Amino acid sequence: MRIALFPGSFDPFTIGHADIIERALPLFDEIIIAVGTNIHKQGADAMSQRVRSIEALYREEPRIRVVTYNDLTVDLAEREGAQFILRGVRSMKDFEYERDIATTNRMLSGIETVLIFSDPSYAHVSSSLIRELRSFGRDASALLPQANPHLKS
Repeated sequence: MRIALFPGSFDPFTIGHADIIERALPLFDEIIIAVGTNIHKQGADAMSQRVRSIEALYREEPRIRVVTYNDLTVDLAEREGAQFILRGVRSMKDFEYERDIATTNRMLSGIETVLIFSDPSYAHVSSSLIRELRSFGRDASALLPQANPHLKS
């Protein structure tokens, strides 16, 4: 069984995140969306709220589970039996960051990282952009996935 762990703070979970999940589903038997705390970011939404909204999106997809964690991603991957870490890449800057993290994770645990490049139409979308728009009272709903997305696979 091929299990991938898709870690992030997901504050909030964006249409870009949903696109990565949809495109990764044919590659894996199960995807675990791992909502974690990022010590470098101040979260806007409570973790329980983020989990509930992601679970609502995928309630009809049995191959997706949502968990929370507050330790190293490789430790969670080991506990969950995941053989892969799934990550999305929007830019060269993201790629260099993800390459360094993937190399470290492989060194620590032997786990492989699978990178899926962002659909160009979502490359500008980020959780921090959505938080900023919201902080100025702007509607960011076009950048958020709707409940029960139609999954291609």
